[in-house]
Amino acid sequence: MTMAGDDQYERGLAALREAAGDAAQRLLDSLADVSPELSRRSVTWSYGDLYVRPDLTRRDRELLTLGILTGLGAAEAQLEVHVNGALNAGLTPSEIVEALLQAVVYCGVPRAVNATLVAKKVFAERDLLPVRPTPAG
Repeated sequence: MTMAGDDQYERGLAALREAAGDAAQRLLDSLADVSPELSRRSVTWSYGDLYVRPDLTRRDRELLTLGILTGLGAAEAQLEVHVNGALNAGLTPSEIVEALLQAVVYCGVPRAVNATLVAKKVFAERDLLPVRPTPAG
């Protein structure tokens, strides 16, 4: 890999760790003995190039990513990373739950339920349960 590629990987790894902390490392570790190249390329491209672009805030990127992963379905490992990332970017548990509730209309009940159960797992790990709705007003 070129020096520029190494810089992009290091920038991506820093962005990923900032976004998702330990959840990111667990996902990277899970790929280490089967496809370290997949891990490296996803960090380099997704986080070292796209994730750090300036036109969307990290908070907005995480909210958008939650919706996309919910819509895709079968993305629980990535959802875990991005629920952590959303919390780390300043979204509240109630905002995350509301976003996943919104997904019911466009993605279907099973996908929204699965995503919400991933969020519940992350909230439990971070001692954020029960989730209370944000007061109106």
